[in-house]
Amino acid sequence: MCFGVIDALQVADAICDPTQVTIHGELVHNPTVTRRLGEAGFQRSPEDHRSSASRTPLVLITAHGVSNAERQRLKAADKEVIDTTCPLVRRAHEAALELQAEGRHVLLVGKPGHVEVRGIVDDLESYDVIGDANEVRRYENRRLGIVCQTTVPPKVVADVCARISLQNPVADARFIDTVCQPTKLRQRALLDLVPRVNAVVVVGGRNSNNTRRLVQLCHEHRTPALHVESSDDLDPEWFVDVDTVGLTAGTSTLDETINEVHRALEQIVTNRRHGRSGERASVA
Repeated sequence: MCFGVIDALQVADAICDPTQVTIHGELVHNPTVTRRLGEAGFQRSPEDHRSSASRTPLVLITAHGVSNAERQRLKAADKEVIDTTCPLVRRAHEAALELQAEGRHVLLVGKPGHVEVRGIVDDLESYDVIGDANEVRRYENRRLGIVCQTTVPPKVVADVCARISLQNPVADARFIDTVCQPTKLRQRALLDLVPRVNAVVVVGGRNSNNTRRLVQLCHEHRTPALHVESSDDLDPEWFVDVDTVGLTAGTSTLDETINEVHRALEQIVTNRRHGRSGERASVA
């Protein structure tokens, strides 16, 4: 797990009476964590309707952050805020506001509708959200500012920036790199892994953007990828033609879940060795 997720979980664990706290969305995009928080007594606002009224006196802002406007709304409703916003997400918010203060039209590279993206753009007056280079166009404002959702692959950012320059050759464009270092390191490690394996198992929540990005990265390098949330999602038949499988995980995946998947993969290897003589398989 990245430090932002670990910090958020530590804050939640330290709360004495969870029944008095509503989590503003999903603390992290991890189904096991979400289930355990519910069992502990935490209330939760739906991810897509976080503005719905909370019945508890305390509201916990997730690692994905919220806009300043949303903070003011919570304050006006007399809610006490427990803030677990990742510092690197907060940096992305500050960068976007800095570019806006310079009179720039802000271009946010990220997944449209994602909770982190919504939190950033809610405070902006002039902006566009760009999912990939194909969505870039010519912009009327000749002063442009570019920031990123923290989990966007660096290559996507580079492609978008190049297309912005191509489509807007006379624009004054300023770029602030807000992709977080844990994301860069995780994706770099995956790129080192891909040439050594026939396929990759990626462990993480279905709605975890950084996990889905890892799956996408595998596909871009023509490597089969299986996205699982737990060892229960593993199907031995999927590995029939796989000699070496790589294992990676999103930054909000519990260590215990990764270890369970690893053990299950080793068991698949063991079963294959015992079932078919001379056939080898391994986990990287």
